[in-house]
Amino acid sequence: MRVLIAEDDAVTARMLQGLIRSWGYEVVTATDGPSALAMLQSDDAPQLALLDWMMPGVDGPDICRTVRQRIRGDSTYLLLLTARHELSDIVTGLDAGADDYLVKPFEPEELRARVKAGARISDLQQRLAAQVTQLGQALSKVRRLSGLLPICAYCKAIRDDSDYWHRVEEYVTEHAEVTFSHGICPNCLDAALKEARAAS
Repeated sequence: MRVLIAEDDAVTARMLQGLIRSWGYEVVTATDGPSALAMLQSDDAPQLALLDWMMPGVDGPDICRTVRQRIRGDSTYLLLLTARHELSDIVTGLDAGADDYLVKPFEPEELRARVKAGARISDLQQRLAAQVTQLGQALSKVRRLSGLLPICAYCKAIRDDSDYWHRVEEYVTEHAEVTFSHGICPNCLDAALKEARAAS
């Protein structure tokens, strides 16, 4: 999992990089708000971000607000890491869209636990999104059989969109992933026996 560290203080940034890497995460960095925002808006955005509040260009809460407006913005876990400790600051940060809030100076073990929790939540959100996509694809396949099907009144063949006629079992198998096992129903068996007797 990739973690973005957005911090304009060089000493703090180096310390955070060392900690995050030692915990087994890949690290990318930004030293100002616009750079951090560009990374979080990219197609391969980091799944988790540690954001300083005060940064040149765009501050942490504004980054949170912008990221949350994206279609996939909910899957990024945002942690505000700041010296601002007033209750009103914490409320402002969380209302802006941050998932967590940690006040500097912090204990490394507390940060490790919060990053681990954020990584777990981000992973769960991504897996849920993948399952929703798979469900949508499955529903799309089911809907392909919900429209009007032109069927021959005599041989029961079905006409597709290319004006090609298919046997019923071929068409249904292709569009619904159903496998047919052939047999003969009692009525058809009786009719076939009667025809055989009449022919003999």
